[in-house]
Amino acid sequence: MEKVKHMHFVGIKGVGMTPLAVIAKEAGFRVSGCDTPEIYITDELLQKSGIEVFHEFNESHLAGVDLLITTGAHGGFDNPEVKAAKEKNIPILTQGEAVGYYMSGELSNRHDLEGVSVAGCHGKTTTTAMIATMLQDAGKDPSYVIGTGRIPSLSGSGHYGKGRYFIAEADEYATEPTYDKTPKFLWQHPSIAVITNIEYDHPDLYPTFASLVEAYKSFIVQVLESDGQVVACGDDKEIQHILKNTKKNVITYGFHSDNDYVLSSVESVVEGMKFRVATKGKTIATITIPILGKHNCLNALGAFVVGHIMHMELEEIKKGLHAFRGTKRRLEYVGKMKSGAAVFDDYAHHPTEIRKTLATVRERYKDKNIVSIFQPHTFSRTKLLFEDFSSSFSDASFVILADIYPSKREPFDAFVSSKYLAQAVSLVQQVLYLPKLSDVVQYLREKQFGSDTIILTMGAGDVYQIAYEIID
Repeated sequence: MEKVKHMHFVGIKGVGMTPLAVIAKEAGFRVSGCDTPEIYITDELLQKSGIEVFHEFNESHLAGVDLLITTGAHGGFDNPEVKAAKEKNIPILTQGEAVGYYMSGELSNRHDLEGVSVAGCHGKTTTTAMIATMLQDAGKDPSYVIGTGRIPSLSGSGHYGKGRYFIAEADEYATEPTYDKTPKFLWQHPSIAVITNIEYDHPDLYPTFASLVEAYKSFIVQVLESDGQVVACGDDKEIQHILKNTKKNVITYGFHSDNDYVLSSVESVVEGMKFRVATKGKTIATITIPILGKHNCLNALGAFVVGHIMHMELEEIKKGLHAFRGTKRRLEYVGKMKSGAAVFDDYAHHPTEIRKTLATVRERYKDKNIVSIFQPHTFSRTKLLFEDFSSSFSDASFVILADIYPSKREPFDAFVSSKYLAQAVSLVQQVLYLPKLSDVVQYLREKQFGSDTIILTMGAGDVYQIAYEIID
């Protein structure tokens, strides 16, 4: 690492790549990157950080580069810049490897770091951001890698801190989907691992749910074998099964009374959500968080347990969780239409996430019309979970479906489409299929929904752009 002065990031606008680039910049390296010219939610942070970003992939961007970090998107190892770097003998790391090397200190020449990894199908980003906010608010200056754009309670989604903790999302997806299918989280060797839940996702990588569960099992075993601690949601059936014969270095949390830390008395309040935390049958804290949803209370409890393990004072933990203001694209209030409708945006792209997000909005706005605008993400996920998707909008008053946002990692599939999904949804509620985002924007402007309506855009693609197009 003494020889590395200039790092170059291929696919730098990705939510997993931008925070790494920011960390490298703050650590004193020269940083450049390349990506496609489309608008990304990370553009603002990259500009704020003063990081040079090229558009279109070309080997001329490699001048003076000592280390290249690439993503699985944009061709992965077959990307022209990555292939050119290999020919020039420039060292290459994937995003997953780089996170692991940062956590171990290999990329920062710091070997005093203690890693905290957050894994799970849902809640990774929020829980990671909560832990980082809690530590930052307590003056511990953690380093962190969080897979989103703006986080109001933090300076950004990536930070190179002076403190002892390195907080990172732990992704189960492949290191490089074509050439190295190693789950990315296996590159991380944390002192503490949080497992929020396990559900079937990424069918393009995992042919069966059992194969996905095996990946999580490998990660958990890896953490425990290195004498790390596992903080797991004990309400989750798959987590229960993996941990059924394991007690040492395992702490569970959740609603069920069998957990080590129990969540109870959850209520929606003016500020957001309020709940109690009990352990060993005794209530030890009452927490208020300024965001909505019972699922976010569960995320906050996971963060609370991490703080407790770190021997933080209860008041520090409570204050830190109260300082958290959500993240970009997680039930984010965007603004209002001139006609009065409130506009929210959420990253929900799995049936479970859709249900929980809509249930949260319905509970908060009981008497409002909820217009749910969903853009499915990837053909493989839409196809595999088609039936679940078709029944996941029950708390919406009206559903609009846009065309599937395809991954750059998968081929077109003519056997699944948003049009087919709309036909399935129409069996249970009112739905409208509008292929293009511009079609949706035009429809919303023509309808001029009033103050009795909540408009909610959902999906992992570029559907969020609709929200910014229609607000006043």
